[in-house]
Amino acid sequence: MKVSDLDTEVPITWCPGCTNFGILTAVKKAIANLVNKRVIKKENVVAVTGIGCHAKIYDYLNLNGYYSIHGRVLPAAIGIKLGNPELTVLGFGGDGDTYAEGIGHFIHACRYNVDVKMIVHNNQVFALTTGQATPTTETGFKGKSTPLGVFEKPLNPIVVALTCGATFVARGFAVDVEHLTMLIEEAIKHKGFAIIDVLQPCLTYHNIIPYLKERVYKLEDVKHDVTNFDEAMEKAIEWDYTLRKDAKIPIGIFYRVRRKTYEESWPQLKVWWKKKRKVNINKLLKEVEV
Repeated sequence: MKVSDLDTEVPITWCPGCTNFGILTAVKKAIANLVNKRVIKKENVVAVTGIGCHAKIYDYLNLNGYYSIHGRVLPAAIGIKLGNPELTVLGFGGDGDTYAEGIGHFIHACRYNVDVKMIVHNNQVFALTTGQATPTTETGFKGKSTPLGVFEKPLNPIVVALTCGATFVARGFAVDVEHLTMLIEEAIKHKGFAIIDVLQPCLTYHNIIPYLKERVYKLEDVKHDVTNFDEAMEKAIEWDYTLRKDAKIPIGIFYRVRRKTYEESWPQLKVWWKKKRKVNINKLLKEVEV
C-alpha cells in the first residue's frame, strides 16, 4: 500500500502552511506502514471526527468514517468499536472539542479503557471560530472571547489522562512528522484506550511554533520508562501549557500499560457481530407501508 492510496479528491481548505497538514501526513504514513506490515487492514479503519478545523481531516482520508457533533467524537467512536470490535477506530478532535464540550466523555473513555485511539489537534484555541480560548489556552491570552486576557490556569490533558486511567498517553508535535508517525503507529498497536495530545499551533490565531521548537524534547532521548506511572506523572507536570520562558516540553510516550479493555469485560460481545442474518427487504418494506 502507498501513502497516496489514502488521498481523496476533495480540495484541502486548511490555511496554507497549516500544521494540520503535519497530522494528516503522519496519519497516512502510520496507516500505510501498519497495513504493509499486516498489523491492520485498511478496510477496517474508521475515522471519527468532531467539529472544527481538525474535522476536515476526514474529507482528506480515503477511509470509512463518521462525522459526529462537537464534543461527541468519543461516544460515536466507542459505539462503533462496540458494534464491531475488529475495527480500528481513530478519533480526531480539537482541544475545544475534546477538553471543553467533550471532557466528560474523555474522562470516562480513559476510565473504561475502550480500545479506541484519540488524536487531539491541540492548537490551544477555537481556531475555526476565529480564536476563542479553550481549556488549554495559556493564562494571559487575549482573543475574541477574552479581550482582557485569560485568567484561568490551563488544563493539563496529560495529567487528566493519567489520573483517569488511560493505558497509553502520549504527546506529539505536528511539526515533527516522523516522530508523530511513530506515536500514531504505537497508539494503533496498543490494546486499550490511547490518547495523543498533538501540539498543533494555529498559524493565524495562535502561532507559537518558535516557542515550541526551542523547548520540546523527546522522552525517548532521556530514557524515560513508559511503564513507570510515577515517572510519567512527573514528566506530565513538567509543562503546564502556559508559555513560561523556562519551560521544558516533553513529547513522546509518557505511559503505556496493558490492562483488560472495556470490550474484553463483556462476554456477550464475543462474536455476535459475525453472525450472518438473512433479511427479506421486500417483507420489511411492506410492513412499513402506509
